[in-house]
Amino acid sequence: MCERCGNTYNNILNAGRRGFLKSGAAAAASFAIPAGLMSANQAAASGLTRIKATHGGGLCNLGIFIAKERKLAEEDGVDLDFVVTPTTTDVVTLFGAGMVDVSVIPYSNFINLVDVGAPVQLVAGAGVEGCILIGAEGITSAQDLKGKSLGTFQADTLEVLPYDYMSSAGIPFAEADIKYFNSSPELAAAFLNGAIDSVCHIQPYAMQCLKERAGSTVLTDGIDLYGKGYADCVLAARTPLLEENPDAVKAVIKAMMTAQLATEQDTLSTLEDTVGKYYKTKLEDLTLAQSSQPVMIDQRNNTDFFYDRSVSMQKMGYVKNTLPSDAVNWTLLEEVISENADLYSKLKLKTV
Repeated sequence: MCERCGNTYNNILNAGRRGFLKSGAAAAASFAIPAGLMSANQAAASGLTRIKATHGGGLCNLGIFIAKERKLAEEDGVDLDFVVTPTTTDVVTLFGAGMVDVSVIPYSNFINLVDVGAPVQLVAGAGVEGCILIGAEGITSAQDLKGKSLGTFQADTLEVLPYDYMSSAGIPFAEADIKYFNSSPELAAAFLNGAIDSVCHIQPYAMQCLKERAGSTVLTDGIDLYGKGYADCVLAARTPLLEENPDAVKAVIKAMMTAQLATEQDTLSTLEDTVGKYYKTKLEDLTLAQSSQPVMIDQRNNTDFFYDRSVSMQKMGYVKNTLPSDAVNWTLLEEVISENADLYSKLKLKTV
């Protein structure tokens, strides 16, 4: 399973400086590409268009996992082919350099990619909510974080949330002792072992932290800051693919929308399809965690949210520019909605 890690931001910056993210396939020789990686639109033996995809390991990836496991894009002529990567650093590097076509990534990684010039666009949502800031016993407010250690990933959605949380209380983020970690299990273990005083994590790790460290408290789940349905991960696509084969991207969006419906109508069966293979946790814990990080593909209501978070990231010093309006492109999503009115009408979570 691909894990979030602490090196993603620096790798995006380094790749951007060296021009890898702009030069696409010409930069392939500079990376250690996984065996079997094929070009974007190479047809599979079955006659399907093969779309290379990367993903993370959190519950915000459930939609693309179900789309893959149930082969939901095949009815529209697409073979969704996962490129297995151990960390989000590899996910973002391969995606940004054009070695894969589409990716489910944290919105923060997308904002960083756009800022360094990668030809990528946000085309749909993936998962919402599920970013949880947790304090150990005795830490119950933003004020209590002053001088306390806070574990997270650098320039990640999981750092933006505590930054916004402390800022909203008028407390400089620098007054917490920020500790960066390299993997999701490492971050969770540090909190559970008492090495850090607070942690910002995704599901299902956040649920583990709450259950296994006595006295821990949720400081914010993001909903009190941003409102219900705020984004964590998004579906992004390479601009060249959007121009050359928009129907293939639409097939992926539709497949993920169908997967969302499946998770809403029969959550247990979708989690059974993924537990053990994508999520190394107990089914009971996964079920509980999933309720706080559901799949939501139509995230047009988050357009302003993405821009506002880019403002936060600019204030944090992670991007030079705020997100340009053309980086978020709902055109294909809206076509899928129009062409699949019955499917869309059945979805519980969507822009209203």
